[in-house]
Amino acid sequence: MGTYVFDFAEGDRDQKDLLGGKGANLAEMTNLGLPVPPGFTISTEACRAYLKEGDNPAGLAEEVSAHLASLEEKMGRRLGDPADPLLVSVRSGAKFSMPGMMETVLNIGLNDESIQGLAQQSDDERFALDSYRRLLSMFGGTVLGIHGEHFSEALDDLKEQKGTVEDLDLDVEDLRGLVETFKGIIREHAGREFPQDPREQMDLAVKAVFDSWNTDRAVLYRRQERIPEDLGTAVNIQAMVFGNRGMTSGSGVCFTRDPASGNQGEYGDYLQNAQGEDVVAGIRNTVSLADMEKIDKKSHDELLAIMTKLEAHYHDMCDIEFTVEQGKLWMLQTRVGKRTPEAAFRIAVHMADEGLIDMDEALRRVTGEQLANLMFPRFDTHAERTLLAKGMNASPGAAVGKAVFDWATAVEWAENGEDVILVRKETTPEDLHGMMVARGVLTSRGGKTSHAAVVARGMGRTCVCGAEALDVDTREGEFTVRGGKTIREGDVISIDGSTGEVFDGAVPVVDSFVVRYFEGETLDEPIVEAVSRLMAHADAARRLKVRTNADTAEDAGRARKFGAQGIGLCRTEHMFLGDRRGLVENLIVAESEEEQEKALDELLPLQRADFGEIFEAMDGLPVTIRMIDPPLHEFLPDITELSVAMAVADVRGHRKKRQRKLLAAVQRLHESNPMLGLRGVRLGIVIPGLFVMQARAILEAAAARIRAGGRAEPEIMIPLVASVRELDLVRDKIMKVAREVQDAEGVEVPFLVGTMIELPRAALTADQIAGSAQFFSFGTNDLTQMTWGFSRDDVEASFFSNYLEQGVFPVSPFESLDVEGVGALVRKAVELGRGARPDLKLGVCGEHGGDPRSVHFFDEVGLDYVSCSPFRVPVARLEAGRSAIDARD
Repeated sequence: MGTYVFDFAEGDRDQKDLLGGKGANLAEMTNLGLPVPPGFTISTEACRAYLKEGDNPAGLAEEVSAHLASLEEKMGRRLGDPADPLLVSVRSGAKFSMPGMMETVLNIGLNDESIQGLAQQSDDERFALDSYRRLLSMFGGTVLGIHGEHFSEALDDLKEQKGTVEDLDLDVEDLRGLVETFKGIIREHAGREFPQDPREQMDLAVKAVFDSWNTDRAVLYRRQERIPEDLGTAVNIQAMVFGNRGMTSGSGVCFTRDPASGNQGEYGDYLQNAQGEDVVAGIRNTVSLADMEKIDKKSHDELLAIMTKLEAHYHDMCDIEFTVEQGKLWMLQTRVGKRTPEAAFRIAVHMADEGLIDMDEALRRVTGEQLANLMFPRFDTHAERTLLAKGMNASPGAAVGKAVFDWATAVEWAENGEDVILVRKETTPEDLHGMMVARGVLTSRGGKTSHAAVVARGMGRTCVCGAEALDVDTREGEFTVRGGKTIREGDVISIDGSTGEVFDGAVPVVDSFVVRYFEGETLDEPIVEAVSRLMAHADAARRLKVRTNADTAEDAGRARKFGAQGIGLCRTEHMFLGDRRGLVENLIVAESEEEQEKALDELLPLQRADFGEIFEAMDGLPVTIRMIDPPLHEFLPDITELSVAMAVADVRGHRKKRQRKLLAAVQRLHESNPMLGLRGVRLGIVIPGLFVMQARAILEAAAARIRAGGRAEPEIMIPLVASVRELDLVRDKIMKVAREVQDAEGVEVPFLVGTMIELPRAALTADQIAGSAQFFSFGTNDLTQMTWGFSRDDVEASFFSNYLEQGVFPVSPFESLDVEGVGALVRKAVELGRGARPDLKLGVCGEHGGDPRSVHFFDEVGLDYVSCSPFRVPVARLEAGRSAIDARD
């Protein structure tokens, strides 16, 4: 039997796996000598044992009793003592901050007897009753599973009867009645009385923390953030200090820097005569730390000194919870604070300039996901806009959508393809599902440290909080601007998380500053400077090159501005759509070599022009061009529609020779599963003239570019190869064409011939294929389909969501590479291919090439480059730099 319980003084910040993030940081602050109320932590190991066994592990109760006795001795009070009670809080605390788990329960130890002792010892009966009603609502909601609205509605009804909107206006008699009301709610909805035994209260709260690890909300958040399912949570039990002991007391949350913008200074919320949950829930609007200085300068100055100490100690922006009890400051929690993407980039650079971290660490502090968020559009400030209200700029971004007033509606409408803005008075953990699918979150209460703000920032959602001018009625599904317009469910609104503004209707958006910077515009913006410096450091550090997937000169040119070092995938099948589709039909229905040649001769100059434009846009950089690789059915009419049309024509006596030939060709080439049929290299073998024409167009366009004084570096890629013999059959024809073109043009064109590795057999015989291929490009989209044995289009619309919910996939294998399966094939192909041809060029052209986590894997296995869509090129560049820094440590 191991040790499950640890005093705060026994741990440190490096023990997050064992003590959870909250417990590890409470231990660290205790060891730093900061004013932390004493307590102890039940470890994540205890949680894992509980979840496995369905009950507390042997010995846990005895360990808790021993540590509780030690805490009682330190405090000089016993838990729930009727004369002078020790009260404690119970908080969850996993390794990673995780919305959706059990919220804090304060004031455990209060009951009908100990409330008398608390009132007598504090000489404040109102304070004692206020603390008791808080325990009843928290315990009922988080431990007994009673919907929180039952308690909040009872409180609102009492305030309405009293003619007030403030909790502080309720007197002793009001609160005594409210306590009885809350007990009745527990009796009615939980089918039991509120437990009067203090130890039972604490034990039930601990079990509720353990159980909350597997709540729907917690599972959903872990899935989105890719947090492992088997970590478990710790439980922190801490002596209570009270921020609700009158106007010389209060609670607050603060950040050592602005978590929204990254600006330096003091940022936070403070609420007099309140416990911490009031601040986080946004039940009353808070005051700033600057205002706190006027209220309690001694505590304010001490807090600022501690903030400075903690940031210097952690070398990062800290998020801090604190309580002032009758002029005495107490620290309840600290952690590395969640921040917006803009703040992440700016803080990283600022701290490097201040010498707190180096530029390598600054690069580690930002992610490709954050960079992608910075590239999202923003509102056009020059467009006509109707301002409804202004709140706090809690999490930046431009969000437009239909107003919805509960999480279930948000989920339902989002699943139907609607963009929604979730509007609430204040959010609670129950709103997590809605927040995840909404474009943005708008609340009428709360500040930058409210639940809505913190969770939205962590998820990268746009958020405006504390828009006090809005009267939100969630029951009726509407909000009214004080003295103005009413917005009802389904009405479109726009929220600007950078300014806190709320607009009526849809506001037009424009490119972000970061996108404009990548496109070459000079901008004097702090975020642009931060992004520029970190991108430069990433580019200097990375080994992995970044190319783009582009089929047009326009896309190629934009990608080059974004930093692409070539084209890793030019899909030629996209060049045969539209008006050119008829020429492909001509090729397919051709009944003789002469007819085939005629069709190919018509396509040749069009293809040559396509490639010429791309070579010009990518002058001097390699361009990988994939031979046509669609299933043939994409170029042919639907067999059923064509058959019906021909039958109708026959009845009417119409003779349509071309349509009859086309129907015959469609019937001849019809496949039950065209994605596994006549496509890729197979098409090049069955209709050899098609690939020959494309190779000629590529090489002639390259020769023309070279003659014009430019540089062209074509790489001709043969798709869907499973056997080296397939590759040889097509490669020999390409080499023959190359000799013909170079003789005719009088220009030597540097080119490579390689293949796309997208079949498991190709990966497993890569050493054989490398004998004929000068490069491999991994087509990870198809390789994923072939390895898993399913069609992406079909499964995503059917059972994919179920697989994600059941944990078969931690994340879609089309979004982030399946390293265990598909990744193993990539690794094997790299080893075999390089073993046979040491100078083999290796890249990846599936969209995994732009996925941050996948980029690290491709760097690790030794690919030369990744290729992705133009918009994701900067993301891949950043992650390639981060990967290189991680690899050398």
